Amino acid sequence: MHVRIRGAIGIAAVAVSLVAAGLVVGQRPAVSHAGHSHVYSAEQARAVVEQQAVPGSEFRVTCASSHRRQDDPIVFQNQSGVSHMHEFFGNRTTNAFSTLTSLRAGSTNCNPISDKSAYWVPTLYKNGQAVAPDSVTIYYQGIHDRTRAVAHPQGLRYVVGNAKATSPEENPAARWSCTTQSPSNRDFLNCPPGTKVETYLDFPTCWNGRDLDSANHRDHMAFAVGLVCPSSHPVVVPRLEFLITYPVNGTGLSLGGTLNGANVTSAPGYTFHGDFMNAWDPAELERRVRNCINAGYICGVDGTP
Repeated sequence: MHVRIRGAIGIAAVAVSLVAAGLVVGQRPAVSHAGHSHVYSAEQARAVVEQQAVPGSEFRVTCASSHRRQDDPIVFQNQSGVSHMHEFFGNRTTNAFSTLTSLRAGSTNCNPISDKSAYWVPTLYKNGQAVAPDSVTIYYQGIHDRTRAVAHPQGLRYVVGNAKATSPEENPAARWSCTTQSPSNRDFLNCPPGTKVETYLDFPTCWNGRDLDSANHRDHMAFAVGLVCPSSHPVVVPRLEFLITYPVNGTGLSLGGTLNGANVTSAPGYTFHGDFMNAWDPAELERRVRNCINAGYICGVDGTP
């Protein structure tokens, strides 16, 4: 079984401000993007970094970029075209109006096809041109209390990262690196010729056991402090980790984002974030959690050790 070595966060990170003259990608009236921002407490930020290097049991899903839209069915539910540009993976039907019912009725480009979940991240740009990923791997991992982990409930949705970060220190959940090299950083790296840009995004593992969403789309989830779920969020779920590889290197990279309420394509790397809406076939997800996560094995896309 091929095992990737996750790079450690680089200690130094250079703060890069948004380019005020960035290309505006939408002409709609300004809307509040507060749902994209999140200030991690010092305790939660330490927990994010602590768990990034922890090995564990896992199973994988491989997907491709499905489509690109200015939609966000979690932060801007039922509001078409008001978000900055996102790259959607997996479910081909995902849009601003997506629900568990619509996703379950849709199709997916993920392997296995039993995963009809919606996954999305801001679109990457190279010199102002949108870039589709080469590959997307979504790891479901048991990194603590694996024997107690349960499958994500149907319809669970949550967001990770900080799209309104003003410095790399404000977004510990995202990391950028170069293929064939281990160092990583919270902002873009100048990847040399012969390598590709890749990014990791780590999701929380503790659920409050009650809510499928929350007002800021985060408070029903938490990162494990000291690899132990807090009493307010006692239910352990597998950690999602996105690994996305793009067919570019060098400089000139930016992300879809917002500036003063307008959608732009000039956001820095440290604003990377991601979203998840669970629409797995329940029996298949539960089987993988039981046979891979709980049992302590590393499984492939077929959910077999």
